[in-house]
Amino acid sequence: MNITATDIPDAWFQCLWNLFDVGHRYIIDKGSNEGQTRFEYEWISIKILDAYKARYDLMLPEIPSHIGIPNPVESGYVEEYIPYLMTSVIKKDEEYTYGSRLGRFVSYYDSKKEINIYGNQIDFWINQLKKFPNTNQAILQVAEPSDCLLKDPPCLRHIDMRVKDGNLHFYPYFRSWDLWGGFPANLAGIAVLQKYMADEIGVESGYILASSKGLHLYGYAEELARIRTLKEMKD
Repeated sequence: MNITATDIPDAWFQCLWNLFDVGHRYIIDKGSNEGQTRFEYEWISIKILDAYKARYDLMLPEIPSHIGIPNPVESGYVEEYIPYLMTSVIKKDEEYTYGSRLGRFVSYYDSKKEINIYGNQIDFWINQLKKFPNTNQAILQVAEPSDCLLKDPPCLRHIDMRVKDGNLHFYPYFRSWDLWGGFPANLAGIAVLQKYMADEIGVESGYILASSKGLHLYGYAEELARIRTLKEMKD
């Protein structure tokens, strides 16, 4: 399934709408919410043309009040999510955060200055893409081999990147992705990161082309999705 959307709320609604036509349902043997039903895309890619908004709440879906169900993401959540994505701070009950992976320090040798430079992945690629915008090597790595031992390994595995025609494009991949609340919150945070990096590099923030083989609704969210889309459940 391939979807093109104008912004994150549009992408979210299109994904909900189409899931009822092409999704498959199964019981989870291992992973989050074991024993529950998951309704899932086999594979999907979503191209979002204009994800970033200066007012963060505008990046989140807003359900009309007459429908009578809550928004999938609370107002103000993006501001709380950004440190999880962009800083290396880990709380006591957390094994990792996306930011702790992206914020890991790396060192590299700058041949022009003849010095070793230390920074995190985000800073490294900002520096590199300023100098070498035409490269296929730019990628923010979240996953690592030892994740297979974690009870809840990262859903976001990497964010591939490309500078093209003066725009920084992002290509995130999620191994598993909660469509109802996780999808819009994750993408809003990623759009903020993309805008930050684009500004630092000196280019525009381009599209986001996200993909996943596990974009899904949990059982408890299926009824909410049906109410929002006015579509019947798939048998």
